[in-house]
Amino acid sequence: MNLPGTYIDGFLLPIPTAKLEEYHLLAEQAAAIWKEHGALHYVEAAADDLSTEFCRSFAATADASDDETVIFAFAIFADRAARDAANSKIMADERLQAICPASANIFDCKRMAFGGFKTIVTA
Repeated sequence: MNLPGTYIDGFLLPIPTAKLEEYHLLAEQAAAIWKEHGALHYVEAAADDLSTEFCRSFAATADASDDETVIFAFAIFADRAARDAANSKIMADERLQAICPASANIFDCKRMAFGGFKTIVTA
């Protein structure tokens, strides 16, 4: 996938492993909302191998405990303007507002890391 000039919103968050299936259902709903409002691509991935000896692990970065699974997620947009327009619509979407109370029972938003990124290399 070659996506020069795109803009990416990235997320990193720990989820209680016991609630991973519940989170998966919410993530599927979120993906539909993000795609409907302009995301070109939307990915949510659950950690499988976080062992590393040469750098800080995602588990350490997310401050995940042994009974948590780290989620790495991202949404790709055509550019920053498309992302900003999409996020305005996403945050106002009633379906997202309905998801938020359920998500509070699954994970702590204050522990989620988020950021917007300009694409600098695609291959």
